[in-house]
Amino acid sequence: MKKDTYIRRRAQLKKDMGSGLLLFLGNDEAGMNYADNTYRFRQDSTFLYFFGLDYAGLAAVIDIDADKEIVFGNELTIDDIVWTGTQPTLSEKASAVGISLTMALRELKGYVDQALRKGQPVHFLPPYRGDHRVWLWELLGVAPKAQTDRASVALIKAIVAQRNHKDEEELQAIEASVDLSTEMHLTAYRMVRPGMHESQVAAAVEEVACRHGHVLAFPTIATVQGQVLHNHGFIHRLNEGDIFLLDAGAETSEHYAGDLSSSMPVGERFTDRQAEIYNIHLESFYAAVDKLKPGVPFREAHIAAATKIAEGMKRLGLMKGDPAEAAETGAYAMFFPCGLGHMMGLDVHDMENLGEQYVGYAEGMTKSRQFGFKSLRLARPLEPGFVFTVEPGIYFIPELMDKWRAEHLFEDFICYDQLDAWRDFTGLRNELNYVITPTGARLLGTIKKPMTIEEVYEAKEKPF
Repeated sequence: MKKDTYIRRRAQLKKDMGSGLLLFLGNDEAGMNYADNTYRFRQDSTFLYFFGLDYAGLAAVIDIDADKEIVFGNELTIDDIVWTGTQPTLSEKASAVGISLTMALRELKGYVDQALRKGQPVHFLPPYRGDHRVWLWELLGVAPKAQTDRASVALIKAIVAQRNHKDEEELQAIEASVDLSTEMHLTAYRMVRPGMHESQVAAAVEEVACRHGHVLAFPTIATVQGQVLHNHGFIHRLNEGDIFLLDAGAETSEHYAGDLSSSMPVGERFTDRQAEIYNIHLESFYAAVDKLKPGVPFREAHIAAATKIAEGMKRLGLMKGDPAEAAETGAYAMFFPCGLGHMMGLDVHDMENLGEQYVGYAEGMTKSRQFGFKSLRLARPLEPGFVFTVEPGIYFIPELMDKWRAEHLFEDFICYDQLDAWRDFTGLRNELNYVITPTGARLLGTIKKPMTIEEVYEAKEKPF
């Protein structure tokens, strides 16, 4: 991102907040099993959005009342340089994003204390890492258990209002991530065959991101047990007649994410039963896409997808009654227990650490606690610049069948006696990424991901 981009973002935040001290904690290195053996460093996304500094061990404040923007950090010692190589100085790092004032990290406590003594409000975000909880306790005296509740709602809302609307610079970065993610999925279509293992496919898919010098946006899901929504095990053998489900995405050097899902036969073709379910799923997908335009609540797209799934299940004799009513009451969640999609940007689930209620729901909207609807991360009316995923799926989960049947749930809609023959079907989904435009929605990415059965077969026939 350009220097002016960060300057503009901070200026808008100051205007929206009006007064107070805004505190931003960057991420630090985190040890996997001892201090020097660390996980891959990933900077906090809000810190990246406003300060763009992809280095460990930093913090920043925007002191609106004093008209100061300060980056706090430490210069590298010779011991650091021996192990990690040299970096720009702290002032050089800050200058690159339009900040002229830097201070040593040890001075942050004194600066915050001074603000508290003056009665200046100190705004901070809900922490999601243990070291941040300790840091906030030391800086503000707020016990870790109380920090989420004490986080600044005003700051959360101001940040969400900016980050929910992607500009052209961001869209270009996201589209590059989507294209790389598509290449990852095309690799799977070409290589999936009976006799392989999930781990082989996952390795080849992840190699695509690595080969381009980038990383994963989230842990890969590559499985023939697609009814397990987040299955990261890579332990199964691929057999003829299986459906292989891939949910994988890349994060490019600017840290914007892509997020795609694909479902494909392990053998050359889907079985007739698999093809029926796949096509019902496609009907639900495009019913949702038809709803995507400014002003339309994303919940309506979710309901449109759920209604099509209920219609398809009724044709197969697995559901009965009015499909639209089955969607509104939640009976559809037997087959589609998750939400249709989520915001996407610097986080694959954008700003989920700030709270789905603020990101995916408009003022006055209440997030449902009902099974199925409670997993709907995005429900608010759509606005130009929103970037999100569309990801309906159809899943046959034996444990859910048994639970609902024992509880006599939705017996007016679900034909439980017919479900037994489908207990081993597993599940499938597809996912694409969209941006809302002033007149509708645009599919992101310049490379086409297979969607129809014919496109899936064509992709599988290309040599690996």
